[in-house]
Amino acid sequence: SPTWANIVNGQINLYDAARRTITFEDPSSGKRYALQDDPATLMVRPRGLHLPERHLTIGGRPARGALVDFGLYFFHNVHALCERGTGPYFYLPKLESHHEARLWNEIFVYAQEQLGIPRGTIKATVLIETLPAAFEMDEILFALREHSAGLNCGRWDYIFSFIKCVKHDASAILPDRSQISMHQPCMRAYTQLAVKTCHRRGAHAMGGMAAQIPIKGDHEANDIALEKVRADKRREVEDGHDGTWVAHPALVPIAREVFSAIDAPNQLDRTREDVNVTAAELLAIPAGECTDHGLRLNVRVGIQYLEAWLQGRGAVPLYHLMEDVATAEISRTQVWQWAHHGVTLSDGRMVTPELVEATIAEELLVIAGEVGVDRMREGRFAEASALFRDLCTATTLAPFLTIPAYGILEA
Repeated sequence: SPTWANIVNGQINLYDAARRTITFEDPSSGKRYALQDDPATLMVRPRGLHLPERHLTIGGRPARGALVDFGLYFFHNVHALCERGTGPYFYLPKLESHHEARLWNEIFVYAQEQLGIPRGTIKATVLIETLPAAFEMDEILFALREHSAGLNCGRWDYIFSFIKCVKHDASAILPDRSQISMHQPCMRAYTQLAVKTCHRRGAHAMGGMAAQIPIKGDHEANDIALEKVRADKRREVEDGHDGTWVAHPALVPIAREVFSAIDAPNQLDRTREDVNVTAAELLAIPAGECTDHGLRLNVRVGIQYLEAWLQGRGAVPLYHLMEDVATAEISRTQVWQWAHHGVTLSDGRMVTPELVEATIAEELLVIAGEVGVDRMREGRFAEASALFRDLCTATTLAPFLTIPAYGILEA
């Protein structure tokens, strides 16, 4: 999470990584880590355009976190990267419109001109992780055409964005998060459209993140988790994706094994002319039930993730899945949607603000049993649960949980 120490130390790590001098020695084990001779290509993800950076001000106002992240990395590392035959490569999140893509293109052009870098040296992959962006993929590619490295399907933020876009529609209630799989018609439509759009423009289409992580001490459960990852990557290969990403380094061999079936650097030759997606298909509401289990899981995940975020951690393993801001956003927006519209759960109870508050109190006891009383006392669970409650029971849906959470991130 964007504590000032994390932001600055992150830039130091990037500086060292660009020069391939980054190392780490674990004080507990004495094990030393260093880059191999041929390391993976470095891609940097700046914050979304909506997030401020209060530690740097311009004209008395907080700077944009995205510009701080991009500017510091580009200024300090572009020459070192280019000298090694690579370049400044970025991963742009949260875009909702080609207008935002055009803004990023103008930023790239300006930065390159200021440092005398050839235009087009910067390359960027755009995350298609909002519902509005799914309708503007051609335009986004066009806006960034001289700097584009393709598009990526960010499935978890996409579900979060979907809920935000239909939040006022009582007929558009999404089921339990666990039931919104990549086989839902709306998710199939969006990902296949991304492949078709990219390939007809000669751009790469990247798959999404499988959230499963290795499960230690339970071979059967671990095998099931790994098979889910394998099936997910197999679906992406069959759909025509050119690459993918995973939530844990141990899963990279599985992804590579599945994608090796392509036997080529990419699948740009698969133009997917068979795909003809309509607006109605993109907007189709996922089928499934709203259950007490889903409500309780949303509460537990949302509170525990927020508590970790307030402690400075941005990715948290919970219940054998890697949770990040996007999945926490799904949890709290789903609870808000159910309470706002008075959804009836599968057990016949109606979701109300009072039921949400009672569930939060009950699930805090469950969390205490899982992590221990001392951890509850030493952590920031009181602040996290209060913020989660306020977000879920508010009259209007907050656009991002990280904005109010940023206000209490650091004293």
